[in-house]
Amino acid sequence: MLDQPQIVQTAEQLTAVIRFTVPRSELMSVMGPGYGELMATVAAQGIAPAGPWFTHHLRVDPDTFDFELGVPVSREISAAGRVQASHLPAARVARTIYHGDYAGLPAAWEEFEAWIAAQELTPGTTLWESFVAGPEANPDPTTWRTELNRPLAK
Repeated sequence: MLDQPQIVQTAEQLTAVIRFTVPRSELMSVMGPGYGELMATVAAQGIAPAGPWFTHHLRVDPDTFDFELGVPVSREISAAGRVQASHLPAARVARTIYHGDYAGLPAAWEEFEAWIAAQELTPGTTLWESFVAGPEANPDPTTWRTELNRPLAK
């Protein structure tokens, strides 16, 4: 289920990220270890997350995922191993909240993209998902919330 989409203006947000380019079939095998590495590196630098973790998809391709696994931070991190400083851009975005299991995300994105097209908006080339509430907070998937963000072309 999706909340009513909105158009919002985001501010640039400093982030700590690990970049991945993997076949779709390998996505789940890199997420858990990458998340652990990311959070350990941020914590080792004495920095607390400044928001929920996210995936920032830099190229939208059905077969290959080219994305940053990241977390917002309040100050720039020092590069360490695969973890790098980055940012989520200031942008005009279409945004909604998806409620449910991660397996439903592809259908949620299809529904959201259809809404964007129906509004005669032009999506940009990237997108990001912020994992507001997930299995780390509650094992019941009906309580999970994923914020879908699609920057809009000017």
